[in-house]
Amino acid sequence: MQLQPHSVDQIVLVLSNAPDEALAKRIAHLTVEEGLAACVNLGRPALSMYMWQGTLEGAEEIPLTFKTTGAKVGALMERIRSLHPYEVPEILVLPVIAGLDTYINWVKEQTSA
Repeated sequence: MQLQPHSVDQIVLVLSNAPDEALAKRIAHLTVEEGLAACVNLGRPALSMYMWQGTLEGAEEIPLTFKTTGAKVGALMERIRSLHPYEVPEILVLPVIAGLDTYINWVKEQTSA
């Protein structure tokens, strides 16, 4: 896991995916319930195309977008990885540079435990 410098109070988006809707819901449910994310959005199934071990692969996946803080990002990444069946799951962390103050504060409150 590579963590880039960020503030523990910074809001970040974590992008991932799941191979099916049932697992996507399970990952979302557990990470919110455990206080690792304030909210998780599940997108519509989408076709992902990628090279894997020298072969072009295509798979339908459910996109996941997690809202959390820098303080929780490491634990969230590990939890996603522990629940994910892929050998190399997509887990990307993107900084949030601005947002509605009340929403930012809500994310911080939900992930403060």
